[in-house]
Amino acid sequence: MIFKIICDRDNRLKALSHMSYIWRWFIPMEEKNERKIKKESKKTTSIAKKLHRQLIAKKWGQFIAADLFLVIALFFGWAACIENERLGNIVFERRRWFIISSGIRSFTYKISENGKVILEENAFYVVKFVLAILCIAVFFQMLNLLFSHYAEYMKIRKTLKPLDELALKADEISRLTFDEEKFHMIEDAITHINPEDEKVLSLGDSDLMGVEQAMNNLIKRMHDTYNQQARFVNDASHELRTPIAVIEGYANMLDRWGKEDEEVLDESIAAIKNESAHMKYLVEQLLFLARGDSGKNVMKFADMSINDMMKEIYEESLMIDEDHPYRFAACDEDIHINGDASMLKQAVRILVDNAAKYTNKGDEIKISVGRNDEGRPYLQVQDSGIGMSEADVQHMFERFYRSDEVRKTQGTGLGLSISKWIVDKHKGHFEILSRTELGTRIRIIL
Repeated sequence: MIFKIICDRDNRLKALSHMSYIWRWFIPMEEKNERKIKKESKKTTSIAKKLHRQLIAKKWGQFIAADLFLVIALFFGWAACIENERLGNIVFERRRWFIISSGIRSFTYKISENGKVILEENAFYVVKFVLAILCIAVFFQMLNLLFSHYAEYMKIRKTLKPLDELALKADEISRLTFDEEKFHMIEDAITHINPEDEKVLSLGDSDLMGVEQAMNNLIKRMHDTYNQQARFVNDASHELRTPIAVIEGYANMLDRWGKEDEEVLDESIAAIKNESAHMKYLVEQLLFLARGDSGKNVMKFADMSINDMMKEIYEESLMIDEDHPYRFAACDEDIHINGDASMLKQAVRILVDNAAKYTNKGDEIKISVGRNDEGRPYLQVQDSGIGMSEADVQHMFERFYRSDEVRKTQGTGLGLSISKWIVDKHKGHFEILSRTELGTRIRIIL
């Protein structure tokens, strides 16, 4: 029987076909997936070739249109020059035509007026000139197509590269075998995550490695946000605790002795008013930053003169601060920008207030406006105060950050954060030059 099966041609072919089917069935999954990926890659390659053919056809159309325009323009230009040279003027009512009597060499340009031929000119040499110009133009067009052919094709392939990556990702996802147990595994792992811990999600399943990595990136961002919010709340609580403790202390002192002692009464009232104003200012700054983070601060952009704005700040500073001389360096050009005048004024006012805080009495503070070397407008505040170290400059825009040298001076540590938020909304940035004991120059580039 075995001999018959082997010798029987039909059965032998049938057996081979079954073996071929079995072989296809046992092809490794990786090889099948590679074939699928190659198939998808061929699809994007055919799309790239189709787009490239369309681009080449469009270029050819543009070149042909340009060549036709060149030929017509040359002939019209020659005809106008001949008519003006031979007849002394150009009259649009005259009749004009080209004629070939016996071959291309007898290509003639004629002009008639009132039924009479007044000009007859052989145009064969013009035809040769136009053909020469046309050949040169076509030569450079062919060079352009030749040199840009590969570069444009690769540019299209680069544009379509995300489709290749998408096909790979889709294939990777399609190979994942998600059952109900895996979903429960992910759910349990997420449920047991503590926002205060820095532990990462570990599922221990090779099929879920992509999901695990994506979840760990998300957890890291959430953890950073949680730490930032916790630090913000702690700092805000610390800043509010001091004025509240002072107010509470003076209130208790009033309750014990202030009813009869006028000196204690006056001192307590002054301290309570001062700390209340400080706390109100702190709360207003916190609310401003909170509204900014939530997108509720409305910016009203309009055309404005930064020269006029800086001059107003200079005049206000002269009236408010009598301890420092102020100097205003105006710009010869009246610089206008599209911005929110009140917000920008607040940002500069914060810089001026800081300069006044950390500059000795009698030392000058300079306010200026102008354009930098790149032609961009700037607002500048310069003092000769205590200055900042390089480490302090790196952290100066962080909320509640105050260096050890300035902690004895009253402040919230939020002003520069507000100023930076305003400048960021105007698509600007800061340039800071500071040296300890020499002073600080802060420039807002808009």
